[in-house]
Amino acid sequence: MDVRRLDLLRELADRGSVTAVARATHRTPSAVSQQLKALEREVGVPLTERSGRGLVLTGPGRVLADTAKDLAAAIQRAESVWAEFLEQPRGEVTLVTFPTAGEMLLPGVLHRIDAVPGLTLACRDLDPLLPDFADLTPDFDIVIADAPGIAPSWRERGLTVVELLREPLDIVLPEGHPLAAKRSLSPADVVDETWIGVPEDFPYDRILDRIQAITGHEARIAQRFIDNSIVEAVIAAGHGIGILPRYTTRDRENGLVTRPLSGVRSERVIWAILRSDRAERPSVRLVLDALQAEAADFAAKHRPA
Repeated sequence: MDVRRLDLLRELADRGSVTAVARATHRTPSAVSQQLKALEREVGVPLTERSGRGLVLTGPGRVLADTAKDLAAAIQRAESVWAEFLEQPRGEVTLVTFPTAGEMLLPGVLHRIDAVPGLTLACRDLDPLLPDFADLTPDFDIVIADAPGIAPSWRERGLTVVELLREPLDIVLPEGHPLAAKRSLSPADVVDETWIGVPEDFPYDRILDRIQAITGHEARIAQRFIDNSIVEAVIAAGHGIGILPRYTTRDRENGLVTRPLSGVRSERVIWAILRSDRAERPSVRLVLDALQAEAADFAAKHRPA
């Protein structure tokens, strides 16, 4: 089997359409289709089938695409071993993050790799309102994700997943609020307050769901915002209370009071996810190591004495 054709099959599994594969590999859709047909002739079974106006993988196609991922990782591993023998990690590593993780980790990570000759880290932040962070892995070497656990789609895609940081989520109150007199707050303390929320299914919103389940009361959500800074401003103005991440809220408390939530597991987990073949590149591994080190230092600095 032709390794390059197997790679196109893997790209189809990741990207979902021949057009997307053609764009990513700088081919025409017709050329991609021809190569996939040639691969089908090599293996002797249909690997794709028509679905509407596009192509999807058959059962054998999905099995072979998974094998192609393993093969790509093995090839990249072999090339990386040779590259490490010849030279230090170099080249460009691309990284995408959601805003608050970038705020916490990127300044230190950029400082850590500044002294590495020939290595460039190109970072972007994207709106966190995504159906699945894994959809970004074909286009970026490292994706910083926010999820309560390892998502099933990450396992299905065979991604490399590294836990970076666990961040507590606190109740945020306007200064002078009666509940600010307490050192910690229970679900019963807060459920009947007016809430300034975030989009449904965000990690913070799932905490509010648990508060409602524990108390048996329905929360009154007055507003929902994606941007944490808007949530902070509206709470500081006295229009309600909310749930926000501890490390990126407490540092700019203007008009806010934060209190831990008791009786509910209240945290978010920040992950690095990436394709397994890219995880074998020395330059990507170096950046991943820098992310882990920075996350560990950040957590240590913010750990209660």
